Amino acid sequence: KNKPELEYISELSMHSALQLQIQDNYVTIDNDVIRLTLSKPEGNVMEIQYNGVDNVLEVRNQVDNTGYWDLNWREPQSREMYYRITGTDFTVIKEDEEQVELSFTTTWNPSLEGKVCPLNIDKRFIMLRGCSGFYTYAIYEHLEGWPDFDLTQTRAVFKLRKDIFHYMAISDDRQRTMPMPEDRIAGLPLSYPEAVLLTNPTNSNLTGEVDDKYQYSCENKHNRVHGWISSEPAIGFWIITPSDEFRTGGPVKQDLTSHVGPISLAMFVSRHYAGEEVDSKFRNGEGWKKVFGPVLIYLNSISDAEELYAAHWEDAKQQMMSEVQNWPYDFPASDEFLCSDQRGTVRGRLLVKISEEDHAAADSAYIGLAPPGEIGSWQREGKGYQFWTIADDEGSFCTSNILPGEYNLFAWISGIIGDYRCNYKLMIEPGSDIDLGDLVYEPSRDGSIIWEIGIPDRSAQEFYIPEPNPKFNNRLFAGNHLNCSSSVEKYRQYGLWERYTELYPDSDVIYTVGTSDYTKDWFFAQFTRFKEDGTFQATTWQIQFTLDKLDEPGTYKVRLSLASATDAELQVRFNDENVFPPHFTTGLIGKDNAMARHGIHGLYWMYDINVSSSMLVRGNNTIFLTQSRSSGPFQGIMYDYIRLENPLFSLNSRTDLG
Repeated sequence: KNKPELEYISELSMHSALQLQIQDNYVTIDNDVIRLTLSKPEGNVMEIQYNGVDNVLEVRNQVDNTGYWDLNWREPQSREMYYRITGTDFTVIKEDEEQVELSFTTTWNPSLEGKVCPLNIDKRFIMLRGCSGFYTYAIYEHLEGWPDFDLTQTRAVFKLRKDIFHYMAISDDRQRTMPMPEDRIAGLPLSYPEAVLLTNPTNSNLTGEVDDKYQYSCENKHNRVHGWISSEPAIGFWIITPSDEFRTGGPVKQDLTSHVGPISLAMFVSRHYAGEEVDSKFRNGEGWKKVFGPVLIYLNSISDAEELYAAHWEDAKQQMMSEVQNWPYDFPASDEFLCSDQRGTVRGRLLVKISEEDHAAADSAYIGLAPPGEIGSWQREGKGYQFWTIADDEGSFCTSNILPGEYNLFAWISGIIGDYRCNYKLMIEPGSDIDLGDLVYEPSRDGSIIWEIGIPDRSAQEFYIPEPNPKFNNRLFAGNHLNCSSSVEKYRQYGLWERYTELYPDSDVIYTVGTSDYTKDWFFAQFTRFKEDGTFQATTWQIQFTLDKLDEPGTYKVRLSLASATDAELQVRFNDENVFPPHFTTGLIGKDNAMARHGIHGLYWMYDINVSSSMLVRGNNTIFLTQSRSSGPFQGIMYDYIRLENPLFSLNSRTDLG
């Protein structure tokens, strides 16, 4: 391989199963299970040797393009730039019989302003004795007084051998044989570069399917293990992420996993399904430091299994559960990564107020600590750490291993509209154990509910999702596919925005309270309408309902929550479709692009709309919902939940938690 002569083998390595070899321009760690070769001083992954395979990475790639860390950044109000994180200094941090830890650092200086992201980055790799893989993490630092910038994306990337890795697994019900990269090149490009119709794939069984990497995205809370399996030789390659604490956007933020290449990603920061609102923004020379990872790159080989793919996947899941159990790790050598006894714990119980006398347990509530902010700010938070857990059936929770710092406690409950935030900030110190006792969340509610549409669960999955156009199918998400457990996955199909125009060519959704069924009659997203001249048309949905009596004077309330918005403006009018200005408007909102990227939600939006009784009538009423922005096919919104409340406040009328 034309590598230079060996420069250094430590004395310890000559007598240990864990060997470190340092040469002029690369370094190798070998623990008799896996052999890892890294470029020096750049710190890119050149080779991963495992189970008789010289390199599981794509050997056709350049040596600095097979395994690496990278980021996207921009100066404020400037264009986005790409930066491959390339070390300039190499250091052996730790070397003993149990562990080798290496550091590849890059240091910023003022001469690089405007050219290189203003961060010091310490990229680490760890190999443990007997471990079937290696760990990688990185420490990012922005010193006080350095230039302002936005960090829009950062990740670790691994490009695998396409001649052996053909089967991809993301979850129990999302795994399959994948197309080859050549199939995408030869296929028919669709509405955006990531989506390609496979016209003559290497595997003819895939003919007529759409491939798009966003079909394999995953929420942070479920994104623990994903990767690829080779059948000959029998090898699995997995990225295991044992904690969400260093990811941005909270537990339901969605991001990429693995996709055609074959490629596997460890995503830490991105705009996916959120937009630039979740960027890590640094202003006024603020100082900042954060540890991303460690994540485990795990390899397995189970050659004698009757179900080879299932055996590798189940083993990878077992390894993932072991890593989660052992978090936070006690072996990273950096002082910036804190072990368990340097962290804190918060516990308590969350109750939901039903009436002045009655409270219910916040069963299965999502409860988390995130940097201080407004109610719901955690989903747009991009710089700090977050720590989330799920309450038990009594509303009790315990969030452990919290890094020292100042936090707010946030919560939300599927089935109950809105967000909760504890009124005071929490200061976590090493070893602290804070018992908050009983906390009470009082959901937004004035009077009794007249009617409601949907389920307040921060997604649009309960609404009507059409079958895809047969020309743009992905059989993995069809109801009759071996691995498809539920038709709810239909939202991952390509081209559903076009189906709206096909189903509603001349008019829009009309929902009649008491007659219509939101699972059949409420389309899952309010798209624009395609017109024959190639332009797009705004759409107006109607909610028709009857009021047997009208409380005058009085103020009714519409509670409206959105599961997604992309370059959209929702205008709301009552009994007059043409009144201008509208009775209510969200203004231009959203950049999450969830509809084009096969998501069923993006960022969550909540609105309370006061409705004077003068806008309503006794008898038949109509609410007009207009998505007024219409310059492209992907503008629109997804509704989460809508309800109308009476103006009369009655504690006794609270017959549910909504």
